[in-house]
Amino acid sequence: MTTQTATTRTAATATAPVSVLNLSRTTATAARVLRQLRHDPRTIALLLVIPCLMLVLLRYVFDGSPHTFDNIGASLLGIFPLITMFLVTSIATLRERTSGTLERLLAMPLGKADLIAGYALAFGILAIIQSALATGLAVWFLGLDVTGSPWLLLLVALLDALLGTALGLFVSAFAASEFQAVQFMPAVIFPQLLLCGLFTPRSEMHPALEALSDVLPMSYAVDGMNEVLHHTDMTATFLRDILIVAGCALLVLTLGAATLRRRTA
Repeated sequence: MTTQTATTRTAATATAPVSVLNLSRTTATAARVLRQLRHDPRTIALLLVIPCLMLVLLRYVFDGSPHTFDNIGASLLGIFPLITMFLVTSIATLRERTSGTLERLLAMPLGKADLIAGYALAFGILAIIQSALATGLAVWFLGLDVTGSPWLLLLVALLDALLGTALGLFVSAFAASEFQAVQFMPAVIFPQLLLCGLFTPRSEMHPALEALSDVLPMSYAVDGMNEVLHHTDMTATFLRDILIVAGCALLVLTLGAATLRRRTA
């Protein structure tokens, strides 16, 4: 009985989630995710190439109206990374769950917070590269005219990409297949896209829709881009916008860790 009890306790200790975030476990998880992505050229292309191609396409769609590209391009510079990071992160995380990798990882001394933070770190590194490529292309090659600093534009694009990563990690907990993960895009991304102020100023919307847009993080992502577009210095509104976007990303990551499950069924 004593041996059996000790074995049971040992197994329980091995499978119990570690609640304290551990840097070495987090970085090991991030390194594993990056190694897997390195062997997936389609995902790398979707993350790094597609946003740049979309910006090039948009630039020449408005070839006869550069001012229109300046107004819309800055906003889409933040929206494109958010959408692509959401899509790739949700599918990649779900693939880990359905393949049994997540089950094996959580059977180790690896807490949910370590796992979520590791994924966020890995995709965050890709988000930095993606945002830098898209911002550099838009400003220095496509002639996007911004009044403020391009570095502030890069900061907003990066925060938007991290928000997309957090949303993707969160919704993956509620999908049972990759197809279902993609189905979350119309529910999570499209309403924000319509209400963020890209197509019409939010102040001109129906009051109910304007109130709804005030609680959606993409609205503040677009507002932050517009602040850089029209102001030379960092404004109080810009600081509010980036803090809200960063806070939403952190909140969603926390919710993602809380809802992370070992099995999909």
